[in-house]
Amino acid sequence: MHILTELLISIFLIMSGVFGFVGSYGLVKLKNSLQRLHAPTKATTLGVGGVILASLVYFYAETGHVSVHELLVSLFLFLTAPITANFIAKAYLAQNVRSEDLPPSATAFGWSVYDEPPETMPDAKDL
Repeated sequence: MHILTELLISIFLIMSGVFGFVGSYGLVKLKNSLQRLHAPTKATTLGVGGVILASLVYFYAETGHVSVHELLVSLFLFLTAPITANFIAKAYLAQNVRSEDLPPSATAFGWSVYDEPPETMPDAKDL
């Protein structure tokens, strides 16, 4: 394998290790669940992305073909991580935040997590 290829793979692996460490450290040190949610979903997603990039480069250098497996894993990861984080955050808000603690909303429906929609829908021109 060429030295530049090995250097590129090493850079991706070091980058992913740094992001993984930062995400793990943030998970331990941050105070509440919403803060703890931010560190692993952002930093460790980038960490796993670095490992996937290193794997792509390695298998392309070894076989001469782009591996579809890594592309599918990265697609699945980048689609599911934000959605999962959103669900966890909404569940936390539904359990721990009262509607009196929220600032006033700028919409006619209020905060969607806490208020029921009105019985009749207003016209779009009225909003």
